[in-house]
Amino acid sequence: MKISDEKQFEKENVFGKGQPNDAFSQYFIGNSYLNPLTVPGKSPIFLANVTFEPGCRNNWHIHHAKTGGGQILICTAGEGWYQEEGKKPQSLIPGTVIVIPANVKHWHGAKKDSWFSHIALDVPGEDSSNEWMEPVTDDEYNNLD
Repeated sequence: MKISDEKQFEKENVFGKGQPNDAFSQYFIGNSYLNPLTVPGKSPIFLANVTFEPGCRNNWHIHHAKTGGGQILICTAGEGWYQEEGKKPQSLIPGTVIVIPANVKHWHGAKKDSWFSHIALDVPGEDSSNEWMEPVTDDEYNNLD
């Protein structure tokens, strides 16, 4: 369900918006927020609820790994988009689970008229790293339907 009103969205966003995602803001168009759900070092896997304001999306990026690796997104509130390079965008709604293999160029974010949250899980892998790339252009984004 699209939710453009922030107060209504906060009622639906069961894992909470968290704090501004300032450490990664250079890789986003618009504002995003991060609410860690596990503590690094106390859990073998880091989970975080990532919230995107309407129109916010991250840049194209790749989760590299020699073996294993990748990312899993569990959509929890609002509506968003996910797209792999060379493929059609996928609409995201609460309950959608996206498994992103290692070494696949992709992006994800909110629809232009809805807040959006997903839990992000980085899949453990050998020699894992993230490579941030170019922004999703306004033309690419505004032509999604």
